[in-house]
Amino acid sequence: MFEPVIAPSGTLLGLLQRGRGDGTLHALTAPRAEALAALDHCVLSDPRHDWQVENRSLYYARLYLDLHGELGVIERHLFGPDDVLDTDENRTGLALAVLGHLASYGRRDALELLRRYAAFGSNWAWALDELALRDDDAGLRALGEPVLARFPAQDEADLVAAVRDAYEPRPWRLWAEDPRPHVGARVRAAQEAGSFDRWQRQMTPSGPRPGWSVQAVFDWAQEGFERGAVLYVPAARCLTAVAGPEDRPQIVRAAQDGDDGARCTALRYLADAHDPDVLDLIEAAVESPARVVVDAALDSFERMRSVAAVERARRWGRRPDALGAAAGRMLACRGGAQDSDLVLWALREAVRGDGADAPTLWPLVDGAGRLGIHCAAPVLRHIYRETASSHLRGHAARALAVTDPSFAAGFAVECLWDCEESTREVAARHAETGDARVVDQLRRLAADPAEEAEVQTAVRARIGPEAA
Repeated sequence: MFEPVIAPSGTLLGLLQRGRGDGTLHALTAPRAEALAALDHCVLSDPRHDWQVENRSLYYARLYLDLHGELGVIERHLFGPDDVLDTDENRTGLALAVLGHLASYGRRDALELLRRYAAFGSNWAWALDELALRDDDAGLRALGEPVLARFPAQDEADLVAAVRDAYEPRPWRLWAEDPRPHVGARVRAAQEAGSFDRWQRQMTPSGPRPGWSVQAVFDWAQEGFERGAVLYVPAARCLTAVAGPEDRPQIVRAAQDGDDGARCTALRYLADAHDPDVLDLIEAAVESPARVVVDAALDSFERMRSVAAVERARRWGRRPDALGAAAGRMLACRGGAQDSDLVLWALREAVRGDGADAPTLWPLVDGAGRLGIHCAAPVLRHIYRETASSHLRGHAARALAVTDPSFAAGFAVECLWDCEESTREVAARHAETGDARVVDQLRRLAADPAEEAEVQTAVRARIGPEAA
């Protein structure tokens, strides 16, 4: 799947792609056709870098409601030729999730569209999960025959897998109660076969066994690397069970110059054990030509909780390499007030070097808030405006709430319309209520059945049950 192309943050499309509250506010004042075109573009071309941690569906669904948007563009997207040619669930997942929220708000056209797609669309399982949460029993029962027709009766393996792996089991339970043999009997048989499959997997586990030696664990980790599986983390846990004090020299040698799998495993094990030599071994490992060893060394270092690790981070904090960046992240997470300058320096360097979406920014942004680094507010505001990650923007908002005196009257206001519920919760706690828009939106969030409980709790703490 291609990386999404994100428009500039100052445009309506760029604001909506990022899920910013300002996107909704601008869309409601823009020409309706222009706003709907930008909204349709976002829903049909998912702008998220990671759909598993970033929310957009409720945000877009609310905007469809506010704009009285029709669903013809979504319908053509779902049932066009590409639905047969490109069956990747990411092509249609966001659109189906938006329809699910619209159905929960009472949009009958969204519910009917979901039902039809569950019966005939390629990404039918996602549509069925949306319906499992929102449709009535009669609507779900009517889908039993068209869904089961997807699975040839001659080979039930695919049906067994579908029943076993269903995210929402409610439709399958309803279909299992169907008295017709070609529906109820097939589903019940698939349920039984799926349960048997789980039992078999539990009875025949693969991987380390009791009695393995240290070398056997290293060999298992290396075999994983050779077939493309990263196993050094579970391998390090296995070492904890099988290694004794007499095995330390062998483990240290592996951390110095072993195969990639053994070296990563040994570094992780020694870091978790707070071995006195592990920091020197980590410093040597970051010079390795193998990227996987460097990443394992950095990850092992950042997991450490010891005073010695924090002291070493202070020594490494100004290094212009990956180890220096890891030291900055450790100080952001575990340092004290005396480390504020190093954390601020690391934050600025990360933005300067890799932009507002640098992966290293997450702990640094949190650290700026945790340490209350007021000088970081300009950088945090830049990250808030420019990042394409709504999740990172939420972290920036929480840090700004601590470091930026203007947050309550500024970004906190637009955050009430943000796509992330955690960001809306921060806004509900901090946004100044002198703005009439703030009070109106707080009341709307308090009364919206789709809103998260944490957000509504924060809202009611500000306006009281009478106002809600």
